[in-house]
Amino acid sequence: MRLPLALALVVALTVLQPDAALAYIGPGMGVGAITAVFGVLVSVFLALVALLWYPFKRLFRKRRAAATAAEDGN
Repeated sequence: MRLPLALALVVALTVLQPDAALAYIGPGMGVGAITAVFGVLVSVFLALVALLWYPFKRLFRKRRAAATAAEDGN
């Protein structure tokens, strides 16, 4: 009973062991991959800034309008 389990484990480890890819990734592909990752990170950052900036912008505008109205009233 233990022999089939051990044999299956040895076969699985042999098949799943990584091998060298023997592939060349040129400089254009490397720069393209870096640019793609950078673009995704920048777009996520800008989306977060946009989600946070516009509510603050509205708050600042309301405060400025209230301050202007207070100055005009005095």
